[in-house]
Amino acid sequence: MADYSAPLRDMQFLLKEVFEADKLWLSLPGARDTVDPDTADAILEEAAKIASSLLAPLNRSGDEEGCQWNEGVVTTPKGFKEAYNTFIEGGWCGLGGNPDFGGMGMPKMLGAQVEEMVQSANISFGLYPMLTAGACLAIDAHATDELKQTYLPNLYSGVWAGSMCLTEPHSGTDLGIIRTKAEPNGDGSFAITGTKIFITGGEHDLSENIIHLVLAKLPDAPAGSRGISLFLVPKFKVTEEGGVGERNPVSCGSIEHKMGIKASATCVMNFDGAQGWLVGEPNKGLACMFTMMNYERLGVGVQGLAAAERSYQNAVEYAKDRIQGRAATGVVAKEKAADPIIVHPDVRRMLMTMRALIEGSRAFSTYVAKYLDISKYSDDAAAKQHAEAMVALLTPVAKAFLTDRGLDSTVLGQQVFGGHGYIREWGQEQLVRDVRIAQIYEGTNGIQALDLMGRKVAMNGGKFVELYAGEVADFIEANRDCSELQEFIEPLAGVLERLSDVTEYVLETVAQDPNAVGAASVEYLDLFGYVAFAHVWAMMAKVAIEKQAGDSSGFYDAKLKTARYYFRRLLPRTVSLAESIKSGSGDMMALDVEQF
Repeated sequence: MADYSAPLRDMQFLLKEVFEADKLWLSLPGARDTVDPDTADAILEEAAKIASSLLAPLNRSGDEEGCQWNEGVVTTPKGFKEAYNTFIEGGWCGLGGNPDFGGMGMPKMLGAQVEEMVQSANISFGLYPMLTAGACLAIDAHATDELKQTYLPNLYSGVWAGSMCLTEPHSGTDLGIIRTKAEPNGDGSFAITGTKIFITGGEHDLSENIIHLVLAKLPDAPAGSRGISLFLVPKFKVTEEGGVGERNPVSCGSIEHKMGIKASATCVMNFDGAQGWLVGEPNKGLACMFTMMNYERLGVGVQGLAAAERSYQNAVEYAKDRIQGRAATGVVAKEKAADPIIVHPDVRRMLMTMRALIEGSRAFSTYVAKYLDISKYSDDAAAKQHAEAMVALLTPVAKAFLTDRGLDSTVLGQQVFGGHGYIREWGQEQLVRDVRIAQIYEGTNGIQALDLMGRKVAMNGGKFVELYAGEVADFIEANRDCSELQEFIEPLAGVLERLSDVTEYVLETVAQDPNAVGAASVEYLDLFGYVAFAHVWAMMAKVAIEKQAGDSSGFYDAKLKTARYYFRRLLPRTVSLAESIKSGSGDMMALDVEQF
């Protein structure tokens, strides 16, 4: 496997040149005093060192050793605890945290780049701080000041870790039927009883305490999802002095033996009357969880991008070195018995597809992060409302489209290696296994598509889509007079019209066909994703056109060539997606159950 090298130049291109993050941060009251271009550069450069030198070397060994369970005790692979200690010494767990409680307060646009580097280096390791960050978001937004003061400083420092306990053996997507109970203790705390499964980082040896956020139901809770509350349940109770006290009756019954992310402990957690405290209002637990869901789902999307980037780097190095056959245009490497496989069109197809999707994913995730920052930091009510609508619309696309394309890309990267890609020692097969989970957890991609098509489009009559389409249309109109950009502007206008046309079609059929939303949802999300990538690729092409004349590095030239590949080879996929959606649900639902 090639050594991991963080794509800092591309990250800086997006932050500084495409999205002008420095100007945005200056305009946001909550961000202007915490981050500036020099600070952002320093953070990115240090994160790149941590990812490449500390985390990446543990990726394969961690996969081979995996986590071990022994009578409730979970041990992470060799080197993980030492790496974690170094990681938290740098303050990385609190990168985006509230400064009032010891966090660094960095915006998500910057945080997303750091997350990518960590996940590219080692997805299993990256999940531990990722879950802690998610727990912190919910606590900071909804817990009492007393709970914040007690728990956030140690969580931001990484001395304590966090987990999110939602799923139960019988309850995955349908959280309304969870059985975990919360009985009042009479002292303001609650006794939490139940079993949760698939809990990432539910038990491990990295931190001195683990703080679980648990969904449970109060005795008088309404039925369904309206009766879910959120509770903070520590592994060890906290003393009056703020230290680690006696063990809470929380235990790990087992860990899962998985396809991938083997160095990440995926736990069955048993709560046997464990003492916990309510976070947020009673019966409003799902709303509390969704505070962090937009951040976490973007983070999972970034995992797809991260795995694809690592696979691409490996594949490029291999394609330049591996010799097989001769180029169709004649001998290239005269001194060798054959030419490197990178000369062959099919290998170029795979590498270019990966590159176009990866750079599009990085741009789109940064674009979504921009709106997360505006919704969090802006004091302009209208701007905040607009940003929240955009986040609601784009989050399921970011989670599902980036992870679907992430798997596609890692499979292509494996294919570049041929038979060697199937062999463990090269690392490509591990990336395929590791990234596969990203399409499943934090809401399966099918559920993301239903969320997009059902809640974010059909239920509000397409108003969110109109907001997004308006922004893309504004970009198109602003660049109508740029002749050099028309090769991107015209097809962007065409696919935007296609998206609007398909949206209108689905909205018209929903009233007559109960299956219309479900039948259209996955293809609709893919269609939306390809259009969204076209938008950010056009934005990148605009900057590249403006700056390529004075560039001797070839960076902007490569950006334009990749943009053309995306528009000419990948964007036409929207035609078949639109036709599939317009075929309706009839054929999909035609077979009787007995005919399957």
